[in-house]
Order: sequence, then structure tokens, then C-alpha cells
Amino acid sequence: MRNVLVLGGTAEARRLAAALHNDPAIAVTSSLAGRVAVPRLPCGDVRIGGFGGADGLLGWLRGHRTDAVVDATHPFASRMSAHAVAATAAAGVPLLVLRRSGWTAGPGDRWHRVPDAGAAAALLPELGERVFLATGSGDLAAFAGLAQWFLLRSVDPPPPPLPARHHLVLARGPFTADAERALLREHRVDVLVTRDSGGELTAAKLVAARELGLPVVLLDRPPAPEAPAVATVDEAVAWLTTTAPGGGPPAT
Repeated sequence: MRNVLVLGGTAEARRLAAALHNDPAIAVTSSLAGRVAVPRLPCGDVRIGGFGGADGLLGWLRGHRTDAVVDATHPFASRMSAHAVAATAAAGVPLLVLRRSGWTAGPGDRWHRVPDAGAAAALLPELGERVFLATGSGDLAAFAGLAQWFLLRSVDPPPPPLPARHHLVLARGPFTADAERALLREHRVDVLVTRDSGGELTAAKLVAARELGLPVVLLDRPPAPEAPAVATVDEAVAWLTTTAPGGGPPAT
């Protein structure tokens, strides 16, 4: 039996846990950060909450005799990814990064790529007055001092500071392009700000912005972790069952 830790919270992490759940050769534990009050739980064992930095993660890996780690966190969870790189290196445990590919602009897209939330906030006054700010709660503080009106959306109420003029929608995705188009029209949004999260499930807002001719400010991803990486769940399963040290042939 090989013990695998999946650092999750993403749709890919849940699909990976489901794919490995019935493999008798692998025991999977999925770790969730605990930032959402009622998270979507994957198959198998689940732990919720932080590890206490790289040292805490290292202690967990050793204490649970972990054989491999898959970092399937959000592409913008750079701190957790850095902790995973440091802890697995210290423990001598193989690490794989599972990251969906980023988005690529197509015909009709009016994208403005920026390196971070601060650059997005600096650019906004040139682009619009009514902003759909879909960056996640961690980036909202960068926009708190702006005079524009902001549409915010999150699963749980975000912590302050928030923009002075805003309307908050509490909702959990995924959302369809039709629903996103209706939301943009209802609130008379004239510019979208989001992160290059990638994936089809979160692309509906980009489709709606394209169809409505709206500019999009797109935050670039942080640098990728220094570890082997794949873009699909099938590739991650293959790595765990045939490539990772200690792996054997796929279970049948």
C-alpha cells in the first residue's frame, strides 16, 4: 500500500482522488486549505486546514509515511506550492504538480495581461467604471482604494478591506456562459478582472465578456513550482501508478 497526499481544493484534485479511490494499491488523503466554510469534499480520506508551513507539512509527511505528493492546488496558491517543494525535498518524497493549462486569447478577446493585482488596479481607471472583480478574496485589498463600482462574487463573505462601492453576490460555480452574460448585463459591467486560472469550468465569464465586447484584465500566473508537472488527471494517475518511485503497474 502506497500513501499519497493530494494537495487539493480544485476540480482536478477531486477527480484525481476519485480515480485513485478504488485502487487497492494506493491510500489517498486529500488536503483542503479550509478557506471555504462548506467545501466540496473528494472521495477518500480528507484533512482540512493548514499544515503550519513547510516544516509542518514535512512533519505530516514523515508521520504518515507518505510515499508521494501531488500538488493539485489552484495555480495561484503559490505559497502552498512552495511549501510542498521544500517539504518533499527535505523528506525525500517525490512531488508531482497537477496544473490545468492557462487560457489563450482568441478572436474577439480584448485582454490586458498584468503581472499582479496591483498592476490590474492601476490599469482599471483607463478601462471602465463598473467592474466585475472575479479574482478571489485574496486579491480584493488591492482594489479597496479605487473609486469605481465593483461587482464581487464569492462562496463566503470575503474579509475586509473591500472597495467602498461594491455589490456582493454569494454563489458557488461553475457558471454557464448564459448566466455570466446575464449577470454582466444586469449590473451594467463594462470591464472584467480575473486571474488566468485556466480550465473550462471557469472560462464562462471570459466567453460572456467576449460576446459583449468587454475588456478583460487578466492576472498572469505566478511562476510554476520547480517540480515535474502534468496538465491532466490521467497523466497524474499514470505518474503515480507507473512512474513515481515505488509505483507499479496500474491496478485492474
